[in-house]
Amino acid sequence: MEQYKVLIIDDDDVIAQSTAEYFNMFDVKTAYVTGYDEAVSFLDTNTVSLLLLDINLGDRSGFDLCKKVRENYDMPILFISARTSDDDVLIALNIGGDDYIKKPYTLSILLAKVKTILSRYEKAKEMALASNKDDGSEQESGITEGDIIKLTDKICLDTGTHKLKSLDEQISLKAMEYKLLFYLILNCGRVVTKDELLKNVWDDEFIGEGTLAVHIRHLREKIEDDPKEPKVIKTIWGVGYIIESYEKLQ
Repeated sequence: MEQYKVLIIDDDDVIAQSTAEYFNMFDVKTAYVTGYDEAVSFLDTNTVSLLLLDINLGDRSGFDLCKKVRENYDMPILFISARTSDDDVLIALNIGGDDYIKKPYTLSILLAKVKTILSRYEKAKEMALASNKDDGSEQESGITEGDIIKLTDKICLDTGTHKLKSLDEQISLKAMEYKLLFYLILNCGRVVTKDELLKNVWDDEFIGEGTLAVHIRHLREKIEDDPKEPKVIKTIWGVGYIIESYEKLQ
């Protein structure tokens, strides 16, 4: 996968191209696409740190694309649009946008804003990684086969059956969902990077972040009271995931 700092998604080819060229002049590696499907395909095959997203994408909506991106990725999303109503701004921010920039924009100011956000993104990543003092290997958890791990007041993991227990109900986990959840539990209390999960859970360098994010989302749907506001499997912006605590019942 090729790595980009910025992906511009705008159906105005002239604006998208000129903005991308300007960013690249200042060593902010940037690509652009002009449609919804193009954007989805690009994100499937490349790594991107930040999105600049227009609301109007021909016959599709940037709002819809934002919702789809938020299902699989956690990079910053900045809306760029000529639409100036308060309703549009509120919708953009409420569905996962991090900022709303009104057109026409000044390229130098837009670049400065993007650089600031990217710098904050990198610092957050460095701080999270610095908090991991070990070499990324599994911790001495004391968990053995057959233990019951309490994740919430309602949900426990049975490491013997590889199923979740919710009151009197058992919730099945797919094999990869269990491996992912168990690995996060074994490494409880530290941030587990996406690369580490891809390497140690999937053991496949060709699996991308989108696949990982889908599995995390499915786990949250089975574990969390509100999957959109997770309390168990938390996202560390731009870095990975963490389970901060659990209780071993037996």
